[in-house]
Amino acid sequence: MDPDELRKRFRQFALRCIRLVNAFPRTQAAEVIGYQLIKCSTSAAANYRSACAGRSKADFIAKLGIVHEETDESLFWIDLAPEAGLVKRELVTDLLDEADQLVSIVVASLRTSKRNRTLAE
Repeated sequence: MDPDELRKRFRQFALRCIRLVNAFPRTQAAEVIGYQLIKCSTSAAANYRSACAGRSKADFIAKLGIVHEETDESLFWIDLAPEAGLVKRELVTDLLDEADQLVSIVVASLRTSKRNRTLAE
């Protein structure tokens, strides 16, 4: 996948998470879960952007590792929201799918980058 296309997907993912949180009820649980989701989804997008501008292969791999962690955490919070009664499950199905796809893409990129780095050494 083209880095620019993936950068746009991460940005849209973060925006979709923000919109989701804005639809949560105004409760203490929603505040905490919403804060965590916004924090990790926007971090994933920002760190992917940073990874693309990495100064070295090692820098790219390190930042992509952060992207993986933050995207996986986003997946957790999105999945938890319906179970916590904050949103109906059907409203997050597409977002869960996008998060899962992004995690898979990042994991594949990490594997390829690490393998290529090992071969170059």
